[in-house]
Amino acid sequence: MQNLQEVDVNIAWKKKYPEQIVFAVSWDEKNNRSNIITLGWVMPTSHNPPLIAISIGNTRYSFKTISETNEFVISFPTEKMAREVLYCGTRSGKDVDKFKETGLTSLPSKYIKPPLIKECLVNMECKVVNKVVTGDHTIFIGEILTAYISESKERRIFTLSSDWKFGGL
Repeated sequence: MQNLQEVDVNIAWKKKYPEQIVFAVSWDEKNNRSNIITLGWVMPTSHNPPLIAISIGNTRYSFKTISETNEFVISFPTEKMAREVLYCGTRSGKDVDKFKETGLTSLPSKYIKPPLIKECLVNMECKVVNKVVTGDHTIFIGEILTAYISESKERRIFTLSSDWKFGGL
């Protein structure tokens, strides 16, 4: 049996990779436009009803927009979307229109205001049913109202390390 060594939590935290990546799309009522954020902290929480949880920093623009509308779309980007994933994860939608800047295509949602992303493998329209403050982040639990899949055979993109290295799995 191997010996275990106690380390700083931040060192241990780096062992979580690979980590899935999703986009969360929200709607800014005040500026009448959508926003995209790249997230790694996402998980399903229930089959019936279908629920998904995302964790967003309390200072983020997307935290504000989702808190105000209680709606978001979860989209699964492809391995070929590394540039868009990086852009949407390192710029604030408060300052830029991420759909315009990345060239991603928005499609209307059926039940909520935030749009779908045409280029993504999966899109799920979600309505917030619960929020849990967890220190410097808030977990938004969304009920999946409907979902869409692409016919693409591309692989999903994952974060392979803490320094924004990507790959498909």
